[in-house]
Amino acid sequence: MSPPPPPLGRSRRRAAQAFDAALDDAELGAARAALAQGRWQAARTLLAHTGDEWDLRGHRVTVLAMEPYSAAWTRDWLLAEPESADAAVLLALAQVQRALRGKEKPDRAREACRTAADRAPADPTPWLGMLMLEQGSTAAENAVRLFEQIRARYADHHHAHHLMVARLAEHRAAAGPDPLHEVYDFANWAAEQAPADSPLAILPVIAHAERYRVLATAGHEPPDPAASGHWVGRRARQVMKSAFDWWLEWEHEGHPRRLVDLNFLAHAKVCEGRGAEAAALFHRIGEHPTPAPWSYPDRDPYPAFRAARDHALGTV
Repeated sequence: MSPPPPPLGRSRRRAAQAFDAALDDAELGAARAALAQGRWQAARTLLAHTGDEWDLRGHRVTVLAMEPYSAAWTRDWLLAEPESADAAVLLALAQVQRALRGKEKPDRAREACRTAADRAPADPTPWLGMLMLEQGSTAAENAVRLFEQIRARYADHHHAHHLMVARLAEHRAAAGPDPLHEVYDFANWAAEQAPADSPLAILPVIAHAERYRVLATAGHEPPDPAASGHWVGRRARQVMKSAFDWWLEWEHEGHPRRLVDLNFLAHAKVCEGRGAEAAALFHRIGEHPTPAPWSYPDRDPYPAFRAARDHALGTV
């Protein structure tokens, strides 16, 4: 039996005001709200219209899957349409999210992802779900294999590259700072391989922030990122300048996860002490902050975002 719709409590409303994984995708937000009330038809229509825009599909499926009752309502959808590949993919990612919250066995979530992959062989999204399940795993070869499966279907998959950067950044944390760390090589390689208009151009900035997270957690960097020298070295400044210059010329403002990149870039500019450049990014971000990297290494992300934004906007 499907569960009743969850109550919309005050704390939940506050959290939604602070961070919304849907970012600025209004259609996604509406479908998610309908799904939360058991009306899966809106999610069905949304995913059908999304088609094979893989970054957009991955973003939308992931956000829909985060709803606590997404798995239950999607099972209702599958009862009505047993052959639906979209329903199978959404159920798989919903079970992945449940597994990440400790409410589902990871093996069951993996099996659901394999079933979805069989129904939609060209879709990288089920493989993205399996890559998410590798968080915290020490078997690096599994993550690499899954990442290769995603790239075989869509070489420039934005979310998958971010997951791999976060994973690689954790290698050899105890060794301390290393300007030649493999995460930087991977990010530079991916940025060079991507088309000129791909937001993967920002990936070296993501790598820099993820490595800071790991080093600060291990005690090699101060817990206040703005007090760290991590962003002021020659190499770091070159990475930040190249990424910012690329963003100024970027004309593809419709990428579904561009606000993730803009938050990382604004964070980097704040840490670098470039208030005017940070302010330009905060204007573009508007009311769409993301928890990462403002939470790095162990901060309350929304106050950190607000303080950084207020300071940057006060400098211009």
